Amino acid sequence: MHGDVHDPDLIRLSITIAEVRVSPDMRIATVYVMPLGGGHRDEAIAALARNKGQLRHHIGKATTLKHTPDLRFMIDETFDRMDETRRLLSEDRVRADLGRDEDGDGDA
Repeated sequence: MHGDVHDPDLIRLSITIAEVRVSPDMRIATVYVMPLGGGHRDEAIAALARNKGQLRHHIGKATTLKHTPDLRFMIDETFDRMDETRRLLSEDRVRADLGRDEDGDGDA
């Protein structure tokens, strides 16, 4: 699709679409994205927002929807939450607690 979008800021970014949530009335689509490597987040959101009209046009042509939803772009924070969970699980205190639970010595 990028061949028809002429914004150099958007073209040079590699952006992953992690999820799209559409409102029940199909009028709003929230697109969760993450730039490759996790950097340039604000720049990616701004570039997508600037090109929202063109992107909606492409989506409208590719679907049979009566109305193309309005697009809203958000950073997908799933990977950030996964990194934080990994960090917490690697802490000595947490690993010790998990070890006790596996041995049957925990309160669980």
